[in-house]
Amino acid sequence: MKKLYKFSLTFLALLLLMSSCQKKEFIQINPDAKIEARLSDNNLVLNENTADQNVLQISWNEPNFGFKAAPSYIVLLDIDGGDFSQAVVFPVGAELQKNFTGSELNNKLLALGLHAGTAQNVIFKVRAKLGTDVIFESNILTLTVTPYATILDLSTSWGIVGSATPGGWGSPDIPDLPFYQTDNPDVIVAYVTLRDGEIKFRENNDWANNYGDNGLDGTLDADGANIPVTAGTYKITIDWSTNTYTIEPFSWGIVGDATPNGWNGPDIKLTYNPYNDDWKAAVTLTNGAIKFRLNNDWVVNYGDTGADGTLEPGGDNINVTAGHYIITFNPKNMTYSIDAADLWGLVGDATPNGWNGPDLKFLPDFGLHPGKFYLNGVTLINGVVKIRQNDNWSVNYGDDGNDGTLEPDGANIPVSAGTYNIILDFSVNPPTIQILAWQ
Repeated sequence: MKKLYKFSLTFLALLLLMSSCQKKEFIQINPDAKIEARLSDNNLVLNENTADQNVLQISWNEPNFGFKAAPSYIVLLDIDGGDFSQAVVFPVGAELQKNFTGSELNNKLLALGLHAGTAQNVIFKVRAKLGTDVIFESNILTLTVTPYATILDLSTSWGIVGSATPGGWGSPDIPDLPFYQTDNPDVIVAYVTLRDGEIKFRENNDWANNYGDNGLDGTLDADGANIPVTAGTYKITIDWSTNTYTIEPFSWGIVGDATPNGWNGPDIKLTYNPYNDDWKAAVTLTNGAIKFRLNNDWVVNYGDTGADGTLEPGGDNINVTAGHYIITFNPKNMTYSIDAADLWGLVGDATPNGWNGPDLKFLPDFGLHPGKFYLNGVTLINGVVKIRQNDNWSVNYGDDGNDGTLEPDGANIPVSAGTYNIILDFSVNPPTIQILAWQ
């Protein structure tokens, strides 16, 4: 009996000890823990000279959580007036500061929609996360910052004019088709869609300095004769070192059973983007596969063997899922991207696909004019059109006064048969539309 009694006392002591240990390990978080953040500067003007330098630091104290914690910190950046729901996020782990290089900060500012060369306010805050559910946030800091333009601009002062071009022999509304710089300073290039007619080359949309071809021998002559062309899509190259030019059929396109025209084409044409020296298209795809090819022909085609974002000649089909996309193709470094996007489209009984679509897709401006969208060389018949998003009526615009100003769910826009360049401008409020007839 004594042995049993001693065992019971020993067992009770162990229970009390375990209970005491559990109480000692109980953790209570300090609800008043504060994160005090600060910026190294409150007014910055960024430029390319400081792109690789640290230009800004946000730092903060280690909060008193009431115990030895191991929080994970992130820094959030948003436009002034934002609620951080669409913020740019910078994970920093256990560090108590984040340094920004000029290029890193500038790229994120432009991604938020800030305009280069203009001083604007942005806001920062720090968020600490403990486990999965406990979050602490710092005070909000304001920075006045001026970003700089990082886009490539390969534009030149030279253009193509003539009856074969959208602007005819000179239009105040439609500029000459542009030439762009190349890796060779003596060579410029244009990627154009022409109709049957004639062309010449001139500088600054003006006749003071213009060239034609008197003998149609590929040699340029000042004030020379008009150059006849037939309808098609071309690459036009001028070599100033030899004063010669070439005109060759040229178009990059997307083909496949995920596209409206299937594997036989005609392909969805890609548009040259001189601000990044690549090619882009706004497309709606179905479940299936695509490839890239030149001139609607299989002689030159690219796919992705390995599905790693790198293209190979004659490579494997690229599988895609149904959706709306901006597709980027770079034949120089053999890369591509397929990015989901909300697309604006033209719909109506004046369009080739009528009121049911698929709509004719506008391509965003990827350069100097964010908020503008373009649909060039579209052929319409007598009828009406409207603007809508993602082939759906939930977001659509018309023009109640037929004055070029767009209204949500507005009136149908009447058009006459012809070929047009159409410009949407959502950078202004209310948004506007220009429907410019080819001359």
